[in-house]
Amino acid sequence: MSQKFQSAIQHRGDVSYVKLAGVIDEDNELGELVEKIPAGTAVIDLGEIERINSCGVRDWVNWLTKLEGNGTRSVLVECSPAIVAQINLVNNFTGSGVVKSFYVPYFCPECDEEKVLLVETSDMGPPPHEPPTCRCDECDLVMDFDDMPDSYFAFLSNQKKLAEPDKINGAVKDMSGNTPSGKNKVKSRASQPNLGQPGSKPSVPSLPSIQRTSTQPATGSQSGAQKKTPSKPGSRPSNKSSSKPPSAPPSGRTGSKPPSSPQLAAAMSLRMQQAGYPDRAMAQPRSSNALVFTLVAVLVAAIVVLAYLVLTK
Repeated sequence: MSQKFQSAIQHRGDVSYVKLAGVIDEDNELGELVEKIPAGTAVIDLGEIERINSCGVRDWVNWLTKLEGNGTRSVLVECSPAIVAQINLVNNFTGSGVVKSFYVPYFCPECDEEKVLLVETSDMGPPPHEPPTCRCDECDLVMDFDDMPDSYFAFLSNQKKLAEPDKINGAVKDMSGNTPSGKNKVKSRASQPNLGQPGSKPSVPSLPSIQRTSTQPATGSQSGAQKKTPSKPGSRPSNKSSSKPPSAPPSGRTGSKPPSSPQLAAAMSLRMQQAGYPDRAMAQPRSSNALVFTLVAVLVAAIVVLAYLVLTK
């Protein structure tokens, strides 16, 4: 379950270290922090921000505007993936501030583990930006980047140079309270309650290999990349050499020799007799005689009608 909005502020000279955590939504308390941050530099730690909605984005932009109006310049450190997404979507999300560091998401398809790696903006170099190599803590294999590089690192193209980096680094080291090994966060993808819902990315299985099978009989040598189908009973294997070229079977059938016309006629006659139908050879004369009788009857009827018409005149 997402945590409610939390904040903590520490001061070191003219540098204020602001730690934010939880969810930035309509119930945030950003407005109450304006008077607690004096003029100077505000290092804002966003590593524990899980989510920010539209109301939170509005209040966030207004909050940064008020801080800048009081003479405070902001430096964003350890930006979570949720914050990076908003930086890429909202033009003035960082105001006149600078992103010093941010988290890069990874996942391992082998052991189903997630991991975020803290990266310094100054270490990313010029575009095109590619995610650094990250290894899984479980299987030690190279993990996959869990986003699109072009969209995730888009904000780096408009980044300003950090002023007084030594001063900022010293303040972050003294007030962040993070251990050297605390820069990585690891959690199992299987433990996520919203897995399979919009926004979650399951591991992508590898595509199976596709083997092509030919529906035509093989002639000559058969390609090694094609899958060999088992021969049917009575069929001849196509990979054996023969003195005569094989003839193509009719209608795509393989393995059996087509019957001759007399054999086919005899088989059809036998099936018709078994089904109770008379043989076509015997039924043909009967049909011819009936046709003759019909024609004679029509002719006789025509003569009678003609004679009747002649005699009645």
